[in-house]
Amino acid sequence: MIQITDLQTSPVVPIKIDAHKLFTSGKTEVIHLKFKPGEFMEKHVNPMDVIFYIIEGNGTLEVENQVMDGVKERCIFIPGGIERRWINTGSGELKLLVIKVLT
Repeated sequence: MIQITDLQTSPVVPIKIDAHKLFTSGKTEVIHLKFKPGEFMEKHVNPMDVIFYIIEGNGTLEVENQVMDGVKERCIFIPGGIERRWINTGSGELKLLVIKVLT
């Protein structure tokens, strides 16, 4: 069955940044994140693999002790069980798609 979700009407994820759940199915979840300049996500660990796709803006991704640039149209895979966080270090909004894949 086809499922269509609009960002404006999708369920809000209760965290400190603008986050909306676009899709959930058995082992997959897609979330849209929007960070204002200077906003960040607290360091956290998820048990599932995560793929980040940067739609717009620039940010910094901290993965355990590594720091890497997140730039528009970059795709980043992180295995489950690894600590990470995003920081919007740019002057505009940072927009990401987060694809969580349960193994």
